[in-house]
Amino acid sequence: MKIALAQIRPKLSPDNLEKHLEYIGTSDADLVIFPELSMNGYKIKDALLEDAFEIEFFKKLKFNKDVVLGAAIKNGGKIYNSALYINNDVFVHNKVHLPTYGVFEEGRFFFAGEGFCTFETKFGKTCMFVCEDVFSGDALNFVSQTKPDLIIVIAASPAREFGEGKLLIEEQWDSLLKSMAILSGAYVLFCNRVGFEDGLGFWGGSRVINPKGETEVKAEYFEEELIECELNHNLTITQKYFLRKS
Repeated sequence: MKIALAQIRPKLSPDNLEKHLEYIGTSDADLVIFPELSMNGYKIKDALLEDAFEIEFFKKLKFNKDVVLGAAIKNGGKIYNSALYINNDVFVHNKVHLPTYGVFEEGRFFFAGEGFCTFETKFGKTCMFVCEDVFSGDALNFVSQTKPDLIIVIAASPAREFGEGKLLIEEQWDSLLKSMAILSGAYVLFCNRVGFEDGLGFWGGSRVINPKGETEVKAEYFEEELIECELNHNLTITQKYFLRKS
């Protein structure tokens, strides 16, 4: 199975569908993944009530492959920062951990999701996380306990804390993503956005981590890019065997 990570620069607008269709049409992958809030842009703020999508909008979309994207979703009078896995149906994960500190204001505008779960796809048992979800002990515990086959992480992570030619935030992300892979025996697919919004610069660096905690492919920093990778199902099986409880 082949996957693709579409490291894009969304417009701060609900008018991003055409860019998604362009990248989907470019790739022959079985699954194409887009970043957090790829359909809206990140610093949506007061436009949220007007620009959030109904889930029915995505149920009407028809692709010739599986697609994961990020969007602001209205549901029951609440609006969530959501990851959507679209195939014959639509599975939705609402972001659980909403950062509201420093440059982040998500808790002022979004409602928090209720938790994590797995669902079945052509890749096996799958789960999704949105950005800050990963920076929590409960996310690491969840993948360690449930042992999914595929972990999808979509993000809008801004660059901060440069030092000695490195980004501290990238080093933190790399440690967490590799820990998830090792603890679960799963492939981890990380898709981060690029571009600038309201003083925030998003660094990209999207990557595929294999079940042994190795980086198989990585995107450039700060540039739009489509990267692809073939997943080795046998590697997932082998690593899960080593993680079995005796």
